Formats: sequence, structure tokens, C-alpha cells
Amino acid sequence: MSPTRTTMMSAILVAGAAALPMPALAGGFYLQEQSPKETGRALSGGAAAADDPSTIYFNPAAMTQLPGIQTSVGGIALMASAKQVNRGSTRTIPGVPTPVAINGGSGGNAFEKVIPIPSFYATGQVSDRLWVGIGVNAPFGLKLEYDDGYFGRYDSTYTDLKTYNIQPSAAYKLSDSLSIGGGVDVQYIKVTLINALPNVSPLLADGMVKVKGDDWSVGWNAGVFYTTGDTNFGLHYRSRMKHGLKGSYAVSGLLGPLAGGNATLDASAPLELPDIVTASMTHKLTPSLRAMITARWYNWSVFRNITIQPVGAATSVKELHYRDTFSVGVGGEYDLNETLTLRAGTMFDRTPTNPQFLTTRVPDGDRAWLTAGATYNISPAFALNLSYAHTFVEKANIIRPDVYYGGTPAAITATTRATTIGNADQVAASLTARF
Repeated sequence: MSPTRTTMMSAILVAGAAALPMPALAGGFYLQEQSPKETGRALSGGAAAADDPSTIYFNPAAMTQLPGIQTSVGGIALMASAKQVNRGSTRTIPGVPTPVAINGGSGGNAFEKVIPIPSFYATGQVSDRLWVGIGVNAPFGLKLEYDDGYFGRYDSTYTDLKTYNIQPSAAYKLSDSLSIGGGVDVQYIKVTLINALPNVSPLLADGMVKVKGDDWSVGWNAGVFYTTGDTNFGLHYRSRMKHGLKGSYAVSGLLGPLAGGNATLDASAPLELPDIVTASMTHKLTPSLRAMITARWYNWSVFRNITIQPVGAATSVKELHYRDTFSVGVGGEYDLNETLTLRAGTMFDRTPTNPQFLTTRVPDGDRAWLTAGATYNISPAFALNLSYAHTFVEKANIIRPDVYYGGTPAAITATTRATTIGNADQVAASLTARF
């Protein structure tokens, strides 16, 4: 590759860095919703509830409270909406001192109408001390597609991120009150992301950059569970996941002096997902009434930037500076009778996104949850769990200047200025079987 083309390709890679995954919070596309039963109490049962096979994900040590063989199969329908308002987005033109407006529509509601989040858990009592289990779920995921002509198209137009997590686990009862447990997380991630690239003149059609990649990685988790009978305590740690995505980086549609940057290259990108620490307590207020609280800490500061490593061009880095964050959920449930249990909860979920680096690829703000749910015991062997949750997402302002083709005479700065407003609803159901 010639030095000129190398310089241009490196500049285009810097311009397209926003097209790689942007994990964004304890909400965003980290999916809290890993248990339909937990959703109904705003995840306040967490590491201490010990009343459903989904405890494999939240704290495998609590499996020791589940006798025999138990399974839970369920899914959550996540229905999110977000509105983008243009607050004066602009771009520069090489050789012209004054930026010009970026015109276009609002992009519509970029989220899929329904985002399914499936899960499966199974636990088995091997002896009076040892339990084993397995969980299969999707802890990260997001799909957005903005309408053609979106004013924020240089920041993002399409995002599709999927993860699948397989977690074999074991728990051991040290005493009648104290248990320990842990598991291995085998995780697959697949990403496709697209955004537009500006040509030298705003009168020309846009170019496009498309990134595709996937990876398998392995992490671990461990927890401890303690009960007094009326009060349960749980503490759980989930390790960060270090992915090394490999795939392709394709640039197309660039014209004139930028045309030399059109190419498809093999590329890789490291991606770290955060450590998560969960502390939970449940307390039986009466034989029929229970109160719960869970706090979580997310080590999002491990995600400082996006690094693209293309084959045949220079590495590029895009700064994001995520912050460590937390969530706190409180809830309760009441056994109306032997057949029906009602529950409700609320949770505050703080975003780790840095306001100075916020992006339309993950339009996000602090979140507040309100939830309700019920369990109907069909028989001693089968229980149906139903839940509903509404999430209020705080309005956020985006000011995102991105430099395209930096270090060349064709350098362009596109500044996305937007206000993002959104919320989400969840409808969840699972069937628990006990043998």
C-alpha cells in the first residue's frame, strides 16, 4: 500500500472508530433482565433470594436452597423507544472556514419493536452437600437501526450486538447456614455496526463504514450465601470478560480525493466487559411477607477507548472514558395463598457513559425501574412466573465532535448535537419445574 493510501486509510479508520461496540452501562446493552421472576421485583432478590434456578446467574452458591432437580425456561420481551432531537449538528468542509448544518430527519425509533431475551437454567442436588447447575442466557445485546437520512448518521446508523453465555456451575454447603459456589462463563459475542462517512462536499452522497466481528471468551464467577432462616445474605463476583473480536472493516462510497480509502480489510478489536459485584439481603417480615434489597457495582472504567487494529493500516483509538457505576433495587413479595404470590419493586440504575463522549449508538441516561409480578403455582411441580417492568430513562444531551480523515487536507469534523429521550417496557414469563 502506498504511503498516501496508508495515511488516508488510517485516517478513515480513525473516522470509523465509532462503529465498534460501545458497552454502555448497567442498562444500555448490558441486560439486567436475566430472570423473569427477578424482573418482577426489580432484581432486588439478586444474590440472596435463592428461590429460583436463575440464581445460577445471580449467585450460584444459593443453589443449595433448591432441593432435587429444578429447571426454569423463560424469556423477556424488551420494548425500548428513543427519540433523537437535532440541536444544531454541523460538519466542516475542507477549505471553508464556517461549518454547515447537517440536515436530516430524526431517525425514528431506532430500537427493534421487540428485543427477545431468552434464558434457561437447571439445578441438580447431587448429595446433601453438593449441587451442580447450568445457565444459558444473553447478558449483552442491542439492536438499533436509524431511518435513512438521519441527522446523526456520521455517529451511527446501525447496531446489532448479540452475546450468548453458557455457565456451568457448582455449589457446596459448608454448613446448614453457609454455602459457597461458582461457575465458568463461556461467552460468544457477534457484532455488526455501520455509520456514514462524509465526502468532501456535502452535496455528494455519503460513504459508509461497516464493521463485523465475533469472538469466544471465558470468564468466571463466584459467590457466598448465608442464611439465618428468616434472613438471607448473598455476595457474588462476576469477572470481566476480555474479548478479542476478529472480522472485517469495509469502507465504501468515498469519492474524489477520498476514493483511495475504499477497501475491505481484516481487522481485530479488543473489548473488555466489566467486573460486577452484587450484594443482596432478603428478610422474612412475616410468614407470608418478604423484603429484599440488592446493590451492584460495575467496573465500567476498564472500558476507556475503542481500539481498531486493521491488517495493512495503522491502529486507531477512539476515547470514551466510561465511569464505574452502580444500581440499587428494593422490592417485596407477598404470598396471597399457597397458589399465588405477588411482588413489586423499584431500582435506580446509573449510566456509566461519560457526558463528554455520549453517542447516538447507545443513547442512554440514568434509569429508574418500576416493576410488578406474580407467581402462580400450577402444582407442586410447576410454577408460572409473570412480570412487567417500566423503565424511565433520563433525558441526555449529546455533543459528539468526530474528526474524519485527520492529518490530511480532506479533514472533516462532524459534530452531532442531539437530545435523546427514551423509555422501555418489559413483559416477562418463565416456567419453573421441580422434580
